[in-house]
Amino acid sequence: MPAILQNEYVLIVLRCIAVYFFVIIAIRVFGKKELAQLTVVDLVFILLISNSVQNAMIGENNKLQGGLVAATALFCINYILKWVLYRNKNVSELLQGKAVLLIYKGQLQHYNLKEAEITIDEIQAAVREHGVEDVQHVDLAMLEVDGNISVISDDFKKKSIQPMSHKRKHRLKGKIK
Repeated sequence: MPAILQNEYVLIVLRCIAVYFFVIIAIRVFGKKELAQLTVVDLVFILLISNSVQNAMIGENNKLQGGLVAATALFCINYILKWVLYRNKNVSELLQGKAVLLIYKGQLQHYNLKEAEITIDEIQAAVREHGVEDVQHVDLAMLEVDGNISVISDDFKKKSIQPMSHKRKHRLKGKIK
């Protein structure tokens, strides 16, 4: 075994990187829907996963230095991965996926709902959370890469675009004088 791999801190860094990528891949495989819709069961699961992989990362080293090395390794690999995701669209889509069309012009996209494992009840709840009464009034709904569901409706456009720009012009004119 090379001498550098016998250093306990180098081993901690390597273990942290391995666990980091394992967790990313596991989350990707099990679906992004769970990210935005965290339940009590999901929270307990996350806490238990973090506890279960702790020993895999730091091994026998339970000193302060071992914990700091592990945390530093995680911060560094996270920073590097985010930089790579920002710079490389293909890697970003591979690890994070793409946004998925759920509703288009009031029509449910059943195939995409099935692929994303989103029930009709869940999409209807998401639509109501965005202040839209019914799926038929939705122009566009997307499952975003972060697990949130974005909803755009014609009602929103009518309420937000015209009155605001008109009022703003009057305020600006009054302040300039």
